[in-house]
Amino acid sequence: MKLIAQLILAASALALPFIAQAADAKPEAAAAKPAKPDLAKGEATFAAVCAGCHGADGNSGAPAYPKLAQQHPEYLIKQLQEFKSDKRVNPIMKGFSSMLSDEDMKNVAYWVAAKKAKPGASSDKEMVLLGERIYRGGIADRQIAACAGCHSPNGAGIPAQYPRLSGQHAEYAVVQLTAFRDGVRKNSLQMSQVAAKLNDREIKAVSDYIAGLR
Repeated sequence: MKLIAQLILAASALALPFIAQAADAKPEAAAAKPAKPDLAKGEATFAAVCAGCHGADGNSGAPAYPKLAQQHPEYLIKQLQEFKSDKRVNPIMKGFSSMLSDEDMKNVAYWVAAKKAKPGASSDKEMVLLGERIYRGGIADRQIAACAGCHSPNGAGIPAQYPRLSGQHAEYAVVQLTAFRDGVRKNSLQMSQVAAKLNDREIKAVSDYIAGLR
């Protein structure tokens, strides 16, 4: 019995360091969890840095600047990081994004993503019909994939993968698709490959259709 008691005591002594280590690991695991975005800070940063071009609530009134309201936050964060690192080249956005920390980007992205996007409108009936055919069905004989496959039939996109397009300014969409096609914008190989097969008329048609999606 005395021997058994001694063995139990020895085993307990050996186990204590591991128990203590496990207990110490709990706070570290909790600390490693990503912090939730601070929407109040996001609103303040957006007002100071972004609202001048993108509108007070992310609904830009100028076709040259994209609507950001209701965009997937993961996509917005990625774009800001790529502007900052010059993976996506834009001198104006480089300046603004360089002012933001990763935390700022997260706060801004989640705040503006929570704002409701205002609907847009198509402007050319003939173009809309062509744009709808390309957006929904692609162009099979030229191996152009349907936009809806990634960006969804109503333009809502797929969170963390493909951006929301619904209601985006047609003029802005034209500029971006043309930049992808011409190799000016290089931060998405997939989009560069798709846009490379589109002519000016098709780009305009798809962009006009996107503007009216809701």
